[in-house]
Amino acid sequence: MRLLLVEDEPDMAEALGAALSRHAIAVDYAPTLSMAREALANDVHDIVLIDRQMPDGDGVSLIAGLRRSSRPIATIVISALGAPSDRIEGLNLGADDYLPKPFEVEELLARIVAVRRRGAEVVDQQTILADLHYNGELREALVRGTRVQLTRRELLILESLLRRPGRTVTKAVLEDAVYTFDDEIQSNSLEANVSRLRKKLADIEAGVEIHNIRGVGYLIRPAA
Repeated sequence: MRLLLVEDEPDMAEALGAALSRHAIAVDYAPTLSMAREALANDVHDIVLIDRQMPDGDGVSLIAGLRRSSRPIATIVISALGAPSDRIEGLNLGADDYLPKPFEVEELLARIVAVRRRGAEVVDQQTILADLHYNGELREALVRGTRVQLTRRELLILESLLRRPGRTVTKAVLEDAVYTFDDEIQSNSLEANVSRLRKKLADIEAGVEIHNIRGVGYLIRPAA
């Protein structure tokens, strides 16, 4: 999952981004609405967290544009403006959810899961491929009841491949899902992460194979 955090308070953005990253979420930051619009033009995000009191306007002004996009993106407003009238206004303007500050990260994560569950482009909540069982809600992979220990990037790669089992997912699509704008992508970084994921699935005998489609990308399918 790749998320855009629209937040102008550096300490808040850093703390929230670090907490979300620990839950296999790739986080990009936008400290202004103009930077948020530039980031969203890349069409790589699954969800947007929006603060209202931004230096160049009200964060909810982003929502109308997102609703008109070819791939609607889920939005959660996170704001110190938490009066009932403020929450009603945000929801009426199209936000999928509205969470007043301060809040617990666990509650935010639960709301992210909820809005993603309602979305159209999430991995099925229960995806089974051979002996691999992926729980899209809990963001975990199991093989015969044993959890596969994956890094954040490995999990994001697996999640992207499982959206299209048996079909090729291009390298560009995988990189968009895994890396944020601030990440320095080495020439073989994606390949190295795929290789480690492939080995972990083989070691636990998941019964699936990740194939390299030379010059194009990767696909996942049951082992022959």
